[in-house]
Parts: sequence; structure tokens; C-alpha cells
Amino acid sequence: MNTPSAPVALSSTDSAEPAAGGAAPALVAAFEAAYARELAQSSHGPTAQAVLNAASLACRELLASRWASTQAQDAKRGLKATVRRVHYLSMEFLMGRALSNALAALGLTSALEAKLAATGQSLGEVLEREPDAALGNGGLGRLAACFLDSFAELGLPSFGYGLRYRYGTFAQVIQQGRQLEQPDDWTRDTPPWEMPRFDLRFKVGFGGRIHVDAAGVHHWEPAEEIEAQAYDFIVPAHHTERVATLRQWQATAAPIAFGAFCQGDYSRAARHQVLADAINWVLYPDDSTEEGRMLRLKQEAFLVSASLQDLVARHLREFGELQSLGRANAIHLNDTHPALAPAELMRLLMDEHGMAWAEAWKITSQAIAYTNHTLMPEALETWPVRMFEVLLPRHLDIIYRINHEFLVELRQRFPDDEALASRVSLIDEGWGHGSERRVRMASLALVASHRVNGVAALHSELMVQTIFADYAKVWPERFHNVTNGVTPRRWLQQANPKLSALIDGAIGTEWRRDLAELSKLSAHAKDGALGDAFLAVKRANKERLAERIRRDLGVVVSVDSLFDIQIKRIHEYKRQLLNLLHVISRYQAICDNPGADWVPRVVVIAGKAASAYQMAKSIVRLAHDVGRVINSDPRVGNKLKLVFLPNYSVTLAESIIPAADLSEQISTAGTEASGTGNMKFGMNGALTIGTWDGANIEMAEHMGPENMFVFGLRADAVAKIKSLGYDPRLYVEQNAQLKRVIDAISQGDFSHGDTERYRGLVDNLLERDPYLLMADFADYVATQAKVDALFRDRRGWAERALRNIAGMGWFSSDRTITEYVDRVWSLDSLNH
Repeated sequence: MNTPSAPVALSSTDSAEPAAGGAAPALVAAFEAAYARELAQSSHGPTAQAVLNAASLACRELLASRWASTQAQDAKRGLKATVRRVHYLSMEFLMGRALSNALAALGLTSALEAKLAATGQSLGEVLEREPDAALGNGGLGRLAACFLDSFAELGLPSFGYGLRYRYGTFAQVIQQGRQLEQPDDWTRDTPPWEMPRFDLRFKVGFGGRIHVDAAGVHHWEPAEEIEAQAYDFIVPAHHTERVATLRQWQATAAPIAFGAFCQGDYSRAARHQVLADAINWVLYPDDSTEEGRMLRLKQEAFLVSASLQDLVARHLREFGELQSLGRANAIHLNDTHPALAPAELMRLLMDEHGMAWAEAWKITSQAIAYTNHTLMPEALETWPVRMFEVLLPRHLDIIYRINHEFLVELRQRFPDDEALASRVSLIDEGWGHGSERRVRMASLALVASHRVNGVAALHSELMVQTIFADYAKVWPERFHNVTNGVTPRRWLQQANPKLSALIDGAIGTEWRRDLAELSKLSAHAKDGALGDAFLAVKRANKERLAERIRRDLGVVVSVDSLFDIQIKRIHEYKRQLLNLLHVISRYQAICDNPGADWVPRVVVIAGKAASAYQMAKSIVRLAHDVGRVINSDPRVGNKLKLVFLPNYSVTLAESIIPAADLSEQISTAGTEASGTGNMKFGMNGALTIGTWDGANIEMAEHMGPENMFVFGLRADAVAKIKSLGYDPRLYVEQNAQLKRVIDAISQGDFSHGDTERYRGLVDNLLERDPYLLMADFADYVATQAKVDALFRDRRGWAERALRNIAGMGWFSSDRTITEYVDRVWSLDSLNH
């Protein structure tokens, strides 16, 4: 593939780049004045917490000025602008800490360090006090956060829209190897980065009834109304004065029922407030109960309605009419969670602003675009029709109408294929299997969108061959691919300053603005001095992680070991269990021959299992049980360690990724849409062991497949094996090494002799093994032996690592956003 030229800034106004070595004197002076004012209000003096608050508020003040300037620029664009304003709707934005990013973007890091030197404090100590914003869970949310960074860097007129969760998913706590969930009350101390917009409030309705007036206009009278109040989180550019905005919605209720309060019925008086508050409590509430499912649907409707009301109000303020809304604005759905957007926009245009159906639908289909993130049919949201009837009756009416218009057109084009109509209908009638009627949310997004994309080449290809094959038959021109990317500002420059400085010395600093410049590093990959310097940087990062492991877990690891890392959501398809099977096999081999010349290895796993996902939680427990046995076995010593770092977060990832030698990207081929962790590891000089899946494929193409450790069945082979009837027991019976591993788990070797603890896990592997761990085990183990062989050759390992870094230029989120602009968000894209 060809590496594209540098992404072009999209804003119409160029801003001065921060001066070399820091910010301009006027900016430093403004920061220091604001910092001194805020710090003076601390009643406890310049403590680390007080410094954090003062520095954050001072940065926020400066960024607020840039926010006002950005909004003023964007409001002047007019209808002839070539790029539409983007409204990026996502249920999660995994932002991480904000102060270090703001200081870097403003060029104020050295100014704050100088201030701290007078008090004897370190910047690191202050930064450690900031909690991660608990607004996301995994790759979906972190991708959205990277996009906001690129929106700012490229000057894209935009808003990110999300919910202001109080507790995020949860804080993961490990007790006796078991995952427990606790509230992550990150807003308890009022995050200084939030900017409440008390003038921005919109009413969101639920339930009630509909009546149609004499003119045929529908009037929805909700039984319950909740107000959405805006809180803005500003994301700065690093090379201009542009910023991006994450607008989060907080649900608020009407005042208490005063009559009930006066009667002493306090529960009834405040009930509606509790129901409103619940919308913002937790990201992805447990949907194993009816109440949890209702809350999830309310969250999605609340996000969509508040965001689109904000969009409509802004467009009317700027243009005075709505006919141009679709040509001036793009509404992008980050997965199916915001798929109610087409129905809500139609409702607003018709019911609130009197527009006819045809015109409203033209505007809606111009504005909406959809990114799919999964190939698993069970992950595509559907909701019972009865739930819509209770919560969103007007939206259900509109969905029925959209479906009717779509099916009429479909039957005209495909008159002899009623089965096709049934498969693509927005309503799953549940015929033949006794289930209830359901609304297919992905189908709603597909029908309404003018463009639909996957997030890696293989994913996009499989998307139109499998889950969306029928829709691709109807609209082949609608589907395309945009491979994910990550922001190098956070994931290389901030997370790994030593490596960034090393790259500067080798190829100059232009890569910091245009990551494609990393390709120049390839010419230096064989430079022995550079390789030695790289290994020294890696060792320093490993020392930092080793100290954290010792501090948090009490486990001492050797930095001379190969650091083998797998950090991501705990899920069966991510195959942390395959990793553990290899660790057990390696442990058994070491016990058999402890005197052999083993390459020492530290295996690090981190990630959260969904609270109701028992199989994933069993994998977490097995990791701890296996680690306890291995780490305490004197025969093993430093030859092998296994640690599980709890409460995975962006900040934890920033400590782990720079220290990684080996990146585990081992999902079953055909299941991982793209991955972004693989890109972050590659940028930081980790070699990948992975399946031919997701973005691993494109990474291999850019760096050369010989610089990646590829193993396992490919997607077509996976499909073929499943179609022929997969029997995992055959692989166990034919592989003595694998059988010994499975037997050890079954016999309680890692569970104090408890043979029942992992019976469900083992039975699932032997009887179903839906993600083909048994089929891929032998090749995985053999490939790990190749990893060992290369790690012994330190100069060869460094060369491969440098080639990995050199191949990562294409995986910047700036390139990703440039492609979205060209194909989806530009005005010109509507004509293609």
C-alpha cells in the first residue's frame, strides 16, 4: 500500500505553532497568573492535589479562549464550505488523563516543572493525582478519543457527543483471584476539565401517547420528560490553536413533587430524580435484566435526542433554515448504539419543524453515516418492539414508516425475492422460532446512511460477505473501508518521550506533525548504535513497569526478560485463554527441564471482564491461579512470571505499552474488526504475535510480514472448519502437549485440587470451543518458539523493532480522519 501524504489541515485559519522549547512568553505569563490565582485559593497550601487543580483550571482557562475562537471560525463557514461540520455520536469516549495532554499541547510542561521545582514537588507526582475520566470501556471509546484529538489537529469543524457517566463501567478489584466490581466515582471531586453549559438544556421524552391533528401533524405527548444539560470537555490540537469539543449530556429531572414531599412521601417525591440520575450512573448497565435493558435503551435515546436537538438549534442559529442541514452537517454513528439517530432526526424535522416526509428523509440520509465495529451477529443490537411501544412510541411509528418505504422500493427492484425482504426488514418478526418481534438497530443505521464502513480491510470485506451481504446487494456503492488509526500525540510522544527523542535524533522532528515520516527510520534499522540506543530506551521503560508490578502486586520481575503483553477487554474471542494455555505449557516444560537455556519471559495481562460475563471472569480467575503457582515455584525463578495488572485504564496502558517487547493480538481470524492496541504497540517498538486478522494484516503489509509473528488459521479456513463440523477434542487427542495442559487445569493443579472450579471452562473448550483455541494451539506454541529464537539475537530484535516503528506512519488517526473527510464528511462525498 502507498503511504499517503501528510493530512492537510481543514480549518480555514492557520494558527501559530507553539514556540520551540515551550509556549510563547505571553501564554506562559497567562498560565502563571491563572495558576497563581487558583493555587491561592487552596486552604492546605501547594499540595500535589492543589497543584493539580490549579494547573488544570489554568490550562482550562487558556483552552476556553481557544474554544471560543474555534467556534467563531466554524460559525463563519457558510454553506459553500467543502467540509461539513461533523457530529460524532458515541456511547463512550475513553479520554484518559487530561493535564499532561493539555500541557504538551500548550507547550507549558517546562513552565509548570519550573513552578514545582520551587516547592520540591515533581510533575510526575502531580500528574498521578488525576483520575482517568471514566467515560469509556475499551477500543471503541479509545478510538473515539483518538478521533477527537485528530479533529483538533486537522482543524475539522466538529462535536463529539457522549454521556457524562458518573461511574463509567466499574473499578476492577481482585480478591483471591476473583474480579469484583466497585463504583469508579471519578466525578466526586468535580473534574476541573468539565465546562458546564447551563444555558444548553434540551428536553427528552419517554412513553406517553401520540395524536394526529387535522393537518396530519403528529403530536407526541411523553409521559416523562428529562432535561439534558451539556458539559463540555475540550481537546486541544498540538500544532495549532484549534480545539475539538466533547459535549457530554447530564440528565436532570424536574423539581421534586412538592406535594408528596410535604406529605412525608419522600421516596415518591424524588422518584423521578432517581430515574433521571440512573441514565448517567453507569456505561453499559447489565442487560441481563429487563430493567437493565430498559435503562440501556433510555441511555441511547437520551444521547441521540439531546445531541440532535443541539445540532438543529445550532444550524438554525447559523443559517436560519433547515433545508440545508444535511449538506452542512454530517452525523456519524460510532457503532449501533446511536442508531436511533435517523428516527429522532425525522421526528424533529417533521413533528417539531413541520417538514414533509420526503424532504426530511432526504436531509436525514444526507447527514447520517455509520461505522460498524463487529462481525458477530449477536453484537448487533436489537430491541423488543414492546419496549419501543412503552418508551419510544413515536420513534416506533417512524421506524415502521421507514421500513415500509424501504420495502416498497426493495420489492420493486427485487420482485421475486420475498426472502430478501424478510432478511433486510427493520423488524425481525420472530417467525419460526417463537421469539418476540424486534427492531434491528443496525438495519435502521444501514437503511438511513449514505455511507457505511468497516474499520480494517479484512473486516470491511467480510462485512459485505457475511452480516451485511443482503444490504450490500441492494446498495453496493454504500459500503467502503476506513482503517482505524491512533493519535501519536498521546501514544508515542507523551507515553514514550525517551523513544520520541531517539526518533528525533535519527530522522528529525517532522514525524511529530506527519507520522508518515516514520518511514525514514527504515533506512536506519540496521544501524547497530541506533539499535543499542533503542534497547536502552526499552530497558528504561521496562524498569518503570517492573517497579509498578513490584509496588502493586509484590512480584519481582527481571527486566532482562522478554515482556510479553496482552491488554484488552477480557473476552473469549480475544483469546486470553490461549495465552494462558501457552503459559501453562511453558511452565510444564520448564519444570521438566529447569536447567535448559530458557529465554526468560514476563507475561502481563490486563483487562476488565463485563460484570455479567461469567466465562470471562473465569478466565481472569484462572490467570491469577496460574500466576500464583508459577510465581512461587522455586524451579522456575525468573524464567517465567505471569502477572495480571488490575483496573486497566488509559493511564495504565501508557505505562505498559512502552515497556512491551511482544504484543499479543491473537483473536480468532475473522472476529477482530481492526484493533488499535496493535498499532500503539507497533509505534512503541513492540513486535506483534498475531493472527491474520483485522488491522494486523495491514500492519504486516506496511512493515513487511517477515517483521511480524503470524500464526493460526486464516478467516476462510476458520469458516471452512466450522462448516464441516469442528470437533475440538480431536486436536486435544492428537497433541500430547495440549492434552497435558487441559488435564492440569481439569485436575486442579492450579486451583488447590479443586476439580470443579474450571469445569465449565474446560467443558466449553472440549465440546464447543467457538473461537478455535484447540485448532490454533500448536501453531501458536511453535510461533512463540520463533519469538524466543529472535529475542536471543538482540541486534536482530532491535532491527525488527525499528522496522515496526517505521511501518506505523500509516496508522495515525490523522490519516483515518482525512479519509473520512474525503469519502464521508465532505460536501463532495454526497455526490458519489
